Amino acid sequence: MKNIFVSAHIVIGAGLPLMCSAQALPFGDVTPALYVEGGRALYDGGNTDAWAVGAIVPWSSSYLAPITGLTFSWDFFASHWRAPSSKNGHRNYAQLGAIATVRYRFDGGNSRWFAEAGLGGTVMNHIYRTPDREFSTTFQFTEALGLGRSFGARGEHELSVRLQHFSNGSIKKPNPGANFARLRYLYRF
Repeated sequence: MKNIFVSAHIVIGAGLPLMCSAQALPFGDVTPALYVEGGRALYDGGNTDAWAVGAIVPWSSSYLAPITGLTFSWDFFASHWRAPSSKNGHRNYAQLGAIATVRYRFDGGNSRWFAEAGLGGTVMNHIYRTPDREFSTTFQFTEALGLGRSFGARGEHELSVRLQHFSNGSIKKPNPGANFARLRYLYRF
């Protein structure tokens, strides 16, 4: 029994420097963050605008970042879409979503530049309908790709450009999907 405890201490002790070094990354990818984001649809002449506020919650497995340059996080957001209506004027849509995101920071995790990709799901308060496009469900899957740069002494500020796709994955027809180009400002604590 004593050998089991000694082995456990050795394994845990060997992992501590790795776990502690994640907190010492040059940029704060393993710290929580808040963001604002705005963008426009890449169809219908860009007549649908989307604005979002969100929070980034790092996964505990981010301690691998010093080795791989990768971090993992949850992206929780609330969004507002303003789109042309089938009946003159515009219609507003509220959306809630969550995305599991992986981020790669270039130069072994030491670069201010990063790329990220995510997959998640969203739900809207109404079925999205415009004169040229109509969803069939309020639930949508979402995929996101982004490229950005950190600023500030510890990388607490970030700007990124993102492409984001929404569709119901053909759960129900029609399923035209929607693609947006977005600009995000993020602040890490």
